[in-house]
Amino acid sequence: MLTKKQYDLLLFIDRRLKEEGIAPSFDEMKEALGLRSKSGIHRLMTGLEERGFIRRLPHRARALEVVRLPENMVSAPAPAPQRRPSESFAPTVIKGDFRLAGVPAAPASKSAGVVQIPLYGKIAAGTAIEALRDNTRHLDVPASLLRTGDHYALDVAGDSMIEAGIHDGDTVIIQRTDAAESGTIVVALVDNVEVTLKRLRRRGQSIALEPANPAYETRICGPDQVTVQGRLVGLIRRY
Repeated sequence: MLTKKQYDLLLFIDRRLKEEGIAPSFDEMKEALGLRSKSGIHRLMTGLEERGFIRRLPHRARALEVVRLPENMVSAPAPAPQRRPSESFAPTVIKGDFRLAGVPAAPASKSAGVVQIPLYGKIAAGTAIEALRDNTRHLDVPASLLRTGDHYALDVAGDSMIEAGIHDGDTVIIQRTDAAESGTIVVALVDNVEVTLKRLRRRGQSIALEPANPAYETRICGPDQVTVQGRLVGLIRRY
C-alpha cells in the first residue's frame, strides 16, 4: 500500500521519465509535492524503493527506473504542485493526529471484561507511512490491556521494532497522550506528515526515534518536528 505522497511522487517520476528520459531532481520533486525539505523526498524515495516500485541505477546521477506501478494506477499527468500546509488543502490520507480525531470513546462491549476501541489502520514499524483513518472499524480488546483515558488500535507494518517484541502484522493498543517519558514506545507524528512507531529518546534539545532492529537507523529530529500521538500499552498477535 502506498501513501498519497508516495503515489503522487511515483506518478510524477514516471511521467518525467516518459517525457524527458531523465528523472526529476529532488528540488523538482519537492516543489511538485509541496514539501518544505528534501529530507521528506528522501524518505518517500526510500519507501518506494523498499516496496519495489523504483530502482536507483548505480554510478549515474539522477538515474532512476520505475520498476512497476500499482495495479490501480496508470500513467497520468503529473500532479500539480500542492499548496503549503498553511494554505487550504484536504488530503485523502490523514496526518495522523489521533488526539484530534473527534471520535468518542466506544462503549464497552456486552461481554464482561471486553472493551471496544477504534481500529484506525496501519502504522509503520520501519519506513514511516501515513496512517489511514477508518472510523467505521473497531476492535474488541480485554479491559486489562487498557489504562485510564481513551485508546485506539493500529495494525503494524514492518519489522523495525521486532527486538521489542513487535512484529509485522501485530495490532498495537495505544493510549492517547501528547506526552511520554524518554524510553517509551510511542506513536510519533513527524513533520506533520508521517506517523511511525518507535522508542522515543530525549537527547538535549533533540528527539531520537529509535528502532529495535539493527538494520534500521535511529532518526534524530528537532523538538518541533515530533508530536507524540500516544504510547504503547498493549499488543495483540494472531497466529
